[in-house]
Amino acid sequence: MSHLFQNYNRAAIEFVKAEGNTLIDSQGKVYLDFSTGIGVTGLGFHPQVVTALEEQVAAIWHTPNLYQNSLQEAVAEQLTLTHPDYLAFFCNSGAEANEAAIKLARKASGKEDIISFNQSFHGRTFGAMSATGQDKIKQGFGAGVPHFHYATYNDLESVKALVTDQTAAVMLELVQGESGVVPADAAFVSALADYCQSQGILLIVDEVQTGMGRTGHLYAFEHYGISPDIFTLAKGLANGVPVGAMLGKQELGWALDYGSHGSTFGGNKLAMKAAQATLNLLQAPGFLTQVQEKASYLMGQLQEQLGDLSSVVEIRGLGAMIGIQTKASLQAIVSQAREQGLIVLTAGSDVIRLLPPLTLTTQEIDQGVSILKSIFEAID
Repeated sequence: MSHLFQNYNRAAIEFVKAEGNTLIDSQGKVYLDFSTGIGVTGLGFHPQVVTALEEQVAAIWHTPNLYQNSLQEAVAEQLTLTHPDYLAFFCNSGAEANEAAIKLARKASGKEDIISFNQSFHGRTFGAMSATGQDKIKQGFGAGVPHFHYATYNDLESVKALVTDQTAAVMLELVQGESGVVPADAAFVSALADYCQSQGILLIVDEVQTGMGRTGHLYAFEHYGISPDIFTLAKGLANGVPVGAMLGKQELGWALDYGSHGSTFGGNKLAMKAAQATLNLLQAPGFLTQVQEKASYLMGQLQEQLGDLSSVVEIRGLGAMIGIQTKASLQAIVSQAREQGLIVLTAGSDVIRLLPPLTLTTQEIDQGVSILKSIFEAID
């Protein structure tokens, strides 16, 4: 009998060790990881992150935000290296980062209405859940936080139809990950950013899954040539150590003044040391160029090997965030992949989601694609 709430559908596998881009279970079986813990260990189990954590835990692993924290300052500086007009707030998760973004947008604007999108996902705390445009996430929890409205993704007119003089912000994922790995249309994003600016509406970009190099740029908004007023990070920020961050334009800084928001564990020394090591790797010369090249190779191989199969509807994504839409059973594919030593994810009702390590080798890409090909061919 388990002493845990049964809110997870856990597979009968326990990973007890990891090396690079592979996971090892309690029976000694080795798996190539194309999931990175749902987009978290983006660098695999990297030795430089391990070393940083060992050094920090030997010194001190936590101090409260009642005192100076030079690691927070250093990580904030790295996060804003090419975007110096932002300030950072550190918390513990993507949901918390989005809660902070909602609070900042409401206080800075003096308004309450926030527009997000159908099929979006922003987290499971009450504010983030209320921003989420999926009813299944909200079932059974009663009334959510009011003043959220839901537009149609990639449809600017649907946004305009919801705007009033009480609209504080529009909240957007540049790739809707949980609902099926659906990238935003470039023309839509550009027009939305221009519209928000013209109307004095804040633009919040949720980069929890798309940030930290996942799409080939440090932030996905860099693909689109926009500068959001607020954006949020988590998942890959500390390569597996729990952390989140909300970044807002400096002119919004007054709205998070003393006592207005906080987090006991936010910016914890251990998390910041891991984030610093992660950013050192991501920002090393040429690293993100290699990510783009490998992601392009992975997408190309998937298209070549799987694209013509009758069970495959579409292969889409941005960088190393890829969805394979299929007519086949998702659970059957996931199960067969595990049997063959490959860990993959699902998204929505009909998509196999791939969030592989950014450190994948060409050989590992070929190995993963070969396994997927054998599974989909057997289904065909």
